[in-house]
Amino acid sequence: MNIHSYINQLIQFVETRDFAGYDPYDALNSPIVRALSLDHKYGRICWIQFFRRCPINFRPLLDLKPGHNAKGIGLFLGGYTRLYKLNQASETLEKIDYLINLLKSLRSEGYSGNCWGYNFDWQSRIFFVPKGTPSIVCSSFVGHALMDAWEATRNQDALDLALPIKDFFLNDLNRTKEGDSFCFSYTPLDQSTVHNANLLGASLLIRLHKYTGDQQLYDMAMSSLSYSMKYQNSDGSWYYGNSRVQRWIDSFHTGFNLEAIRHFFRMGQALGYKDAYNEGVSYYANNFFLQDGTPKYYHNRIYPIDIHSPAEAVVFFSGEGTKYSDLTRRVLSWMLENMWHKKKGYFFFRKGRYFTNKIPYMRWSQAWGFHALTTFLINQNHK
Repeated sequence: MNIHSYINQLIQFVETRDFAGYDPYDALNSPIVRALSLDHKYGRICWIQFFRRCPINFRPLLDLKPGHNAKGIGLFLGGYTRLYKLNQASETLEKIDYLINLLKSLRSEGYSGNCWGYNFDWQSRIFFVPKGTPSIVCSSFVGHALMDAWEATRNQDALDLALPIKDFFLNDLNRTKEGDSFCFSYTPLDQSTVHNANLLGASLLIRLHKYTGDQQLYDMAMSSLSYSMKYQNSDGSWYYGNSRVQRWIDSFHTGFNLEAIRHFFRMGQALGYKDAYNEGVSYYANNFFLQDGTPKYYHNRIYPIDIHSPAEAVVFFSGEGTKYSDLTRRVLSWMLENMWHKKKGYFFFRKGRYFTNKIPYMRWSQAWGFHALTTFLINQNHK
């Protein structure tokens, strides 16, 4: 398969749109939908879920415009950084600079340090998050991309944007404490215990510790890591979160957990968790993929197949060395055969049992597809 060809087509698609687009969860950006939801929790949930599940894009008819999503911009930044490490092209470096400046303009204001959130109001079953409210997940993905850009290009703006994220984590996020360990909240507005969010935050702190030498960052990273490791199941899996309504096991959040832990190992830290990590990797590899590379959404159910499932699998397993090369290629081949628009050059959102949702979401689909393809490419070059 010619990965360069897919990447070039995807670059054409996203750059033509200035990296802006729709999102599966952006329903409340429509003033019409906001009015119809009656400012009620379940009204908001119903409209968000309708937009997310509907294969027809009604957004233009409801005065909902494409926008820049900080997490998506972070994923694109990481992808262009990987391409620059391979091609050293001046035009790639220009795109890196552009995306860093875009992230600078998208920061959430009024918090202790740099942080980023989504460009839409968001209602879950547990809490409501207004547009622009920073989250640990969004800020972690952006932070890792900025650190990648700094290490590859020595762009000082990237480092200057990344380092203050620690202040947001340490001062503005809530913590659920258990003995010497704790779990970071998803946003400053909630008390949720979500393992991929907690581990992503911990992984960025341990990486920033390398640059600052701040002992507090090390202590916080190790304590939050310890919390989620205590909740790893005996078979190597994790539930999404600890609340009663979050007890599911899915593929791409499993990958997020493991990738976050791998950051610690790459920093030479937390090696005592290596056996637990290996159990998690085995669980991930053995429970979420069919023989032909089809990625399951849940450990016990295939559909709906979300683009995140194959994309994160390619990202994670291509970084695990030759042991999982065959699995990586099978999943990647399936993704390109089933989730790629061969004429228009973009990735689909979801594939169901009977139909495929082909709306070209920018953050959810294109950024993740770009993340996967560029990660696979650089990992192949480093073998």
